[in-house]
Amino acid sequence: MTTGWLTIAGLGPGDEMLVTQEVREAIAQATDVVGYIPYVKRIEPRSGLTLHASDNRVEVDRATHALEMAARGQRVVVVSSGDPGVFAMASAVFEALEAGPQDWLDLTITVLPGITAMLAAAAQIGAPLGHDFAAINLSDNLKPWALIEERLQLVGQAGLAMAFYNPRSASRPHQFARALEILRSVCGDDTLITFARNVSKPDQKIVTVSLRDATPEMADMRTVVIVGNRDTRRIGRYVYTPRFAPGFETSSLKD
Repeated sequence: MTTGWLTIAGLGPGDEMLVTQEVREAIAQATDVVGYIPYVKRIEPRSGLTLHASDNRVEVDRATHALEMAARGQRVVVVSSGDPGVFAMASAVFEALEAGPQDWLDLTITVLPGITAMLAAAAQIGAPLGHDFAAINLSDNLKPWALIEERLQLVGQAGLAMAFYNPRSASRPHQFARALEILRSVCGDDTLITFARNVSKPDQKIVTVSLRDATPEMADMRTVVIVGNRDTRRIGRYVYTPRFAPGFETSSLKD
């Protein structure tokens, strides 16, 4: 049985203080670190460690390379920003594992959680995800835009708060404008929406407005967007969503 292992680790949203000790220890033991170029740049070079940086759209190739190295006995860490299981590398590794040789199933594969941008942004503004919510990737690289529109409609109709990743890129600026139209129609103009850009980094910028006042230009690929439900409210500089559905305010002691 191979002595190699593969760990999929989340580096958090950007602030090094938000990298868990568990992740730091895995990187300290690694012989190889694999990941998207800006995430690998966050790893301090040292003797005995090889850094393998690659482009953003080769996730399965990157995962296959990591599995191949682990199968040869190397100690490999695949890094993602945020949490590796949230629109990141954990799923890609298991896709490659499923398509790979049978003996890869004998590898020790570990997923180490990280603080995803959605939760880091929510913490900065209060508790906008304090009740039921959905996380949606607005990129149509891996799914059709029609499906994204359908999910926005259904989640909005269900009354869930929402967190959006990859809301608006240079190649598809019009799509977020359409997303805002859908949100206004199903959630109402008064619903609060927060734009958190570069959350936890020195140039962090967070803006909360009503959907009525939101514009597409408020978001880019470095922005996580949080939309409240109809009960989400602002108290001073804080935004929170009550833990209860309307009419259930006195039921919190039943559990």
